[in-house]
Amino acid sequence: MRLSALAIRNAKPRETPYKLGDGGGLYLLIKPNSTRLWRLNYAYMGRQKTLSFGEWPLISLAEAREKREEAKRYLAAGLDPSEERKLEQMRAELAASNTFRAIAEEWYLKNEREGLSSLTLAKIRWLLDKAYATLANRPITEIGAQEVLMVLRRIEAAKHYESAKRMRSVISRVFRYAIATARADRDVAVDLRGALVTPKVKHHAAITDPAEAGALLRAIAGYNGHTITKIALEMSAHVFVRPGELRQAEWSEFDFDRALWVLPSEKMKMRRPHRVPLSRQVLSLLDQLKPLTGHGRYVFPSFHSPRRPMSENTVNTALRRLGYAHDEMTAHGFRAMAATLLNEMSIWNADAIERQLAHMENNGVRRAYTRGEYWEERVRMMQHWSDYLDQLRDGAKVIRAKFGAA
Repeated sequence: MRLSALAIRNAKPRETPYKLGDGGGLYLLIKPNSTRLWRLNYAYMGRQKTLSFGEWPLISLAEAREKREEAKRYLAAGLDPSEERKLEQMRAELAASNTFRAIAEEWYLKNEREGLSSLTLAKIRWLLDKAYATLANRPITEIGAQEVLMVLRRIEAAKHYESAKRMRSVISRVFRYAIATARADRDVAVDLRGALVTPKVKHHAAITDPAEAGALLRAIAGYNGHTITKIALEMSAHVFVRPGELRQAEWSEFDFDRALWVLPSEKMKMRRPHRVPLSRQVLSLLDQLKPLTGHGRYVFPSFHSPRRPMSENTVNTALRRLGYAHDEMTAHGFRAMAATLLNEMSIWNADAIERQLAHMENNGVRRAYTRGEYWEERVRMMQHWSDYLDQLRDGAKVIRAKFGAA
């Protein structure tokens, strides 16, 4: 006898569970607590088995009958409906783990464990979050080049051409990770090479003329803003590390007995530790800072929270207050200033200068022959550089900032 929706609604619970059959092994199990559960009894390979379809009314009578017919089709094909259901669930779980977001997060964690710098990880996170807006829940095998291009075009529309270029690179690396972990067959982002606007290369503005460098140093000497900011400007000139490396400097990284600053690999762009010899002038600047920030973690802490490093805009903002426009001098420009003037001295090995700039030698054979890293020469060079900066600074009377500094 076939069931009806009315019969199901009118069925009353009893002291013990009982069944209402619908034919073909399908029945509704009614429990004493009024729960109504769909079941299917069937035989497979000579064994009696039971398959659960869910609870009424979440699963309607019509849906339960469709599931019964599906089970019959499996049996006709010599398959066990219970095992097929397990396989379907496994496929669904696998599909859920194969979304762009799931794979991208795995890849991000891999980079984190491999010691990628915090600055690089932050940039990757920003780009991934932008991509997630469109691609997050899409199975990676279903994402096509056109879909990725739409994501990149939105970034280009805001004229962020360099960001779009980096986004394509990050998405490509996620696809390559998916291929390496057997969850994708190809990298569709490769098809988009040449499709994006190629941004003009922008070099960081820098002062490389000795006379102009002297004027800059005199302007810094006359800076009447915060002492910590002034010392950050002076240190930028003397140690010429990358701006992010300077502002994230920690007191624990400095060995004052050996006059040495050791930057750990996770803070470096090239992911290898870097050593900076400390000149007498730099040691003096650090001595001035100790009473101000020596009780905390960061040499240059944020003005809002000592638990965070100085803002990435602080040094550039100070340069603007000194009257230097963004196309005249930048925080990063101190590196170009040092590289240019040190090379023009013609007394230092070019490789020693490159090592002090923490540049990586691209030629593997050449890199193997320069493992000594010219340390003794770099120690002499850094003291000579600080002395030279003092000479440039003292070439004329100290001037005040062009604009009032806060």
